[in-house]
Amino acid sequence: MAGPGAPCDPCAPVAVWKRHIVRQLRHRDRTQKALFLELVPAYNHLLEKAELLAKFSEKLKSEPKDVISIPHKDSREEVSGTGLDQVSSPASLRVMWQQEKKGLQLVCGEMAYQVVKKSAALNTLQSQLEERQGRLEDLQACVVQLQEVRAQQSRQLEEREAENAALREAYETLLDQAAHQEAALRRLQEEARDLLEQLVQRKARAAAERNLRNERRERANQARVSQELKKAAKRTVSISEIPNTLEDGTKEETVALAPAAMPEFLETETCEKWKRPFRSASATSLTLSRCVDVVKGLLDFKKRRGHSVGGAPEQRYQSIPVCVCTQIPSQAQDVLDAHLSEVNAVCFGPNSSLLATGGADRLIHLWNVVGGRLEANQTLEGAGGSITSVDFDPSGSQVLAATYNQAAQLWKVGETQSKETLSGHKDKVTAAKFKLTRHQAVTGSRDRTVKEWDLGRAYCSRTIDVLSYCNDVACGDHIIISGHNDQKIRFWDSRGPHCIQVIPVQGRVTSLNLSHDQLHLLSCSRDNTLKVIDLRISNIRQVFRADGFKCSSDWTKAVFSPDRSYALAGSSNGTLYIWDVNTGKLESSLQGPHCSAVNAVAWCFSGNHVVSVDQGRKAVLWH
Repeated sequence: MAGPGAPCDPCAPVAVWKRHIVRQLRHRDRTQKALFLELVPAYNHLLEKAELLAKFSEKLKSEPKDVISIPHKDSREEVSGTGLDQVSSPASLRVMWQQEKKGLQLVCGEMAYQVVKKSAALNTLQSQLEERQGRLEDLQACVVQLQEVRAQQSRQLEEREAENAALREAYETLLDQAAHQEAALRRLQEEARDLLEQLVQRKARAAAERNLRNERRERANQARVSQELKKAAKRTVSISEIPNTLEDGTKEETVALAPAAMPEFLETETCEKWKRPFRSASATSLTLSRCVDVVKGLLDFKKRRGHSVGGAPEQRYQSIPVCVCTQIPSQAQDVLDAHLSEVNAVCFGPNSSLLATGGADRLIHLWNVVGGRLEANQTLEGAGGSITSVDFDPSGSQVLAATYNQAAQLWKVGETQSKETLSGHKDKVTAAKFKLTRHQAVTGSRDRTVKEWDLGRAYCSRTIDVLSYCNDVACGDHIIISGHNDQKIRFWDSRGPHCIQVIPVQGRVTSLNLSHDQLHLLSCSRDNTLKVIDLRISNIRQVFRADGFKCSSDWTKAVFSPDRSYALAGSSNGTLYIWDVNTGKLESSLQGPHCSAVNAVAWCFSGNHVVSVDQGRKAVLWH
């Protein structure tokens, strides 16, 4: 037997198998031959006995005549009793011979039967042996064929092993290259981050310098106007001056006041007073002193509002027309499978005829509301994760979506691919909303930050640490509102770095919705309640509950009606609940098409339609 270091012979298993078969066949031959070896001598012995008996019978056939004649010859000389014994002896021998002959015949028949039976068994075994030999030959042929196949597969295995070795080397090379590229990418990202920080710092310094220059310029203008007003106040006016002269003097003073950018009402009031005939110089001094005080008050008001005096005003969207009276929906007009999986977000465009839905299938579908039906308009692609929030800008030309791939993405309506990707968060982005000023947006994330974005340059202009997971945001004129997992709603001044107010609620906040007049805020939380917060007094005004209403997830959305008369939310049992904001009572509950939890709802700006989406892929249009 070969040692462990000997080369492996591919024919060795086949030879061992053949030797095993030969040993089995030899063992079978020995066992069966032993049976026949016992039978053949017995049969030969019986044949010898039969021949002996045949000879003995022939001898007995010839002996009686001789035996009968002998007594007649010796009858006179022998005793009569002895003669009877000699005569009866052959008869008894004949009987015994006949009995023995019958026994031998029976034995011979039985032995003949055994011989025939054994012969048949031998033939059967011979045929089985031939059959097994044929099978053995077939198996040997199969073994040869399998050996050829094995040799071929061995060659293929060697080739594959060589290919695998080459691929492994290539893979290791690619891993090394990828590691180098990742290191280079990290360096580039750090450099880009440093450059971005430097750019932001430069922009901040430039803005500070510009504000300082504007403030100095305005201070100079204010000082010049003050001096001119003081000079005008010291000027004496003669009562005998004609009205034309007075009017000319008034025009001169009005021109001198123009750089201070006086309001129209002040300018009109001053001119009207100056156009009347003056009775004394003290009246003129009084009027000019009042002008100075009003101008100073205006400048102080602008400073308190946080604007750089003389700076360019912010570009704002045109106001969205909102209906005066909202209709409460009562029936489902259209039901369809909007997405391939769970639908998480829905939003109406400002014209109330365009609708956007976003789902876990990483797609945003745009729908036209035509004749009480939802007709597919367009599919926006390119999102890198599940959509958690969608929003139209006030012009209706752009769509902003929050995704689970740590980014928000911006599309232009009419284009299928994403226009911009707002990346910078370190965890899932849960909310994304447009601000009322153009080219600005706000996003909230589970990384405990809220970011403000300049969409014109697609970079983050400000990052706010909000201390807890942010589930939703709402944007006012100069305020950002965020709802959190720590059961608090926080208010942030968009012009300052600090939180200006915190309102605690019972339960994790899942959604925020700001009324169009920006005086009331609707929140939905996991304690299965909706709360209306009056922003004028910064306090909870109403709490809405209902039997059967249950907030199903951390992204369940609730909304005001366009005229803020009603509050709408969907429940985990598929029912829509509508509360009257004025009375605080449950106005209506809508059941039917939804068979799973409702994730989000939207009320169109015209007040005629409501759309709800659920975890079972359905979108339902209500009227």
